[in-house]
Amino acid sequence: MKRNVAIIGGGQTYHKARRHDVDQAELVNEAVRAALADADMTIDEIDLVLLGNMEFFEGVHMTDCWLVHGTGAYGRPGLKITTGGTVGATMVCAGIHHVASGLFDKVLCIGFEKQEEGDTGAILSGVAHPLWGRSMAGAAVGYFAMMGSSYMAAWGAKEEHSAMVAVKARQNARKNKYAHLKLDITIEDALNSRMLSYPIRMLDMCPASNGACAVILADEKTAQKRSKKPVWFRAMDTAHNEQFELDWRDVKTERPIFSKVCASRMYKKLGVTNPAEHFDVFEIYEPATWAELVWYEDLGLCGPGEGFKMIEKGMTNIDGPIPVNPSGGVLSTNCIGASAMLRIWEAALQIRGDAGEHQVPKEVRRAFTTAYGGTNWTVMTALSKTLDD
Repeated sequence: MKRNVAIIGGGQTYHKARRHDVDQAELVNEAVRAALADADMTIDEIDLVLLGNMEFFEGVHMTDCWLVHGTGAYGRPGLKITTGGTVGATMVCAGIHHVASGLFDKVLCIGFEKQEEGDTGAILSGVAHPLWGRSMAGAAVGYFAMMGSSYMAAWGAKEEHSAMVAVKARQNARKNKYAHLKLDITIEDALNSRMLSYPIRMLDMCPASNGACAVILADEKTAQKRSKKPVWFRAMDTAHNEQFELDWRDVKTERPIFSKVCASRMYKKLGVTNPAEHFDVFEIYEPATWAELVWYEDLGLCGPGEGFKMIEKGMTNIDGPIPVNPSGGVLSTNCIGASAMLRIWEAALQIRGDAGEHQVPKEVRRAFTTAYGGTNWTVMTALSKTLDD
């Protein structure tokens, strides 16, 4: 990058199943005000505003125009970006490029979703190919059911292992005051929850949340001057495959796949050979329990077929050697347009030591985040406490 870029502020709403008390602009404004307060800035100091969501989920086209009174973009440069579930991270990457290039010094990135105003499942089925896949599309549940079935058949994992992921996420969320699902559940609760599509049960899936997140990015000179705890971006990368309903019929596939390719490119950029040792915390985008186990392996945290053994040994617990999703992750909060940005903001909070009750109980100097969305799209970022880390 031409100029170093840091997060100098951020904020989020309290995420819930229903937010009838606010409209979309008011929801977004809650996160914007929180981010500005955290950065000790006013909206007049912002040079560029980026906004993103899955706009068809709410049925509102051109949200950047309709929500301008909530975003603070009136009278200043702005862009709307939509890349599916990854949109929150895509906006941050776009913001990084705008700052690194020298075009702007201070960029406000906002992601939101108000899912109560649309039909997410029906729209997600439209992601499938209209000729080859739509007739058997089952939205996210069908997709991850195939992944879970394939993973168990390939490696000998059991439903108990996905239940362990479900419990870890919701118990971590109980420590996160902003999380949507703060459930005091056990493995038995997860195994006895309603079957949706074998082996996916109700507690294996993420919720449909309403909420927003905003982060403020700045160049190095501004960050050093305005922030006591800037969090620096060290690398970012994007990769995606064309999505097909049968993609996960074989988790042993050796063909290039978005998550493995993107992680490999990230580690090459950073010179990392052992990500589990290099990074102190991971915030990954796991819409379903089985996805988290597969992602462990794709990110190189363990070998093929060893993901379920990691959760079995408690290695990815908040106090484990490789903490994954101390915030509760997407399994506990999924306001889709904000979910990927929340991974980055939560990583920044961990590095700043400001995560509160869900702070990882060790020094956090480096963090790794992922985003995931339709068309098998992923965006990954690496963050650090100092430019020397």
